[in-house]
Amino acid sequence: MKLTIVGCTGSFPGPGSPASCYLLTANDGERTWKIVMDLGSGALGAIQRYTDLEDIDAIFLTHLHPDHCMDLCGLHVAVRWKPGGWGRGRIPVWGPAATADRMATAYGLELDPGMHEEFDFTNWTERKPVTVGPFTVTPFAVNHPVEEAYALRVDVTEPDKDGNPVSRVLTYSGDTDSCSGLEEAAKDADIFLCEAAFEEGRDDAIKDVHLTGKRAGEAAAAAGARRLLLTHIPVWTSPSIVMAEAKEVFGQHVAVAVAGVHYTI
Repeated sequence: MKLTIVGCTGSFPGPGSPASCYLLTANDGERTWKIVMDLGSGALGAIQRYTDLEDIDAIFLTHLHPDHCMDLCGLHVAVRWKPGGWGRGRIPVWGPAATADRMATAYGLELDPGMHEEFDFTNWTERKPVTVGPFTVTPFAVNHPVEEAYALRVDVTEPDKDGNPVSRVLTYSGDTDSCSGLEEAAKDADIFLCEAAFEEGRDDAIKDVHLTGKRAGEAAAAAGARRLLLTHIPVWTSPSIVMAEAKEVFGQHVAVAVAGVHYTI
């Protein structure tokens, strides 16, 4: 499985990165599949550096804050208005129950049909797995001040060079503060892509919104994750500070996500 960091700046795009967006690529032995976790502000332009839009097999949204979903509006335009027609059917989109109506409202569309002609919307059911090609994605409810927010556990099985199945796990926190759902989603993950928007000392008065580097490290340690990759770091948060916080409690297998970087899992 390959993880591409399309966008990793928290809350709104930064000068060097769009908001949250992650491309996962894996092969089931017959073809390569591509899924997208979140499609936040500014991500639609950047993702075209790494894939044709028509090659996206599914989109998984953690929650409906604009920095995680709003570029679905631009993708709607690409699907609907591409000269000569869109080369595939509707794109499957999994997300909170309000996803379809929220996107239609954001673009000024009537709710019926809204964007249903471009996207096949399915609502998350907490802890009910969804399978797309070699990917199995399971949503875990987490601690963020919206009606629905999820961490996503992605289990992938691919054949190795000898054709033997090999399984890997990536967990993506979405946006959350500390909670049991986050730790359960990340249990024994090979890589834990975890937000660290806040800094210890500076943001202590703000509860139930975001993690610090320290709290991300604590969640990774409690879950038994193998590697921790910090993301969703806003322009006013220091990557070096949150990485140092995480290392104090998790150890040396900590890095900070950078837009345009690829990881093989």
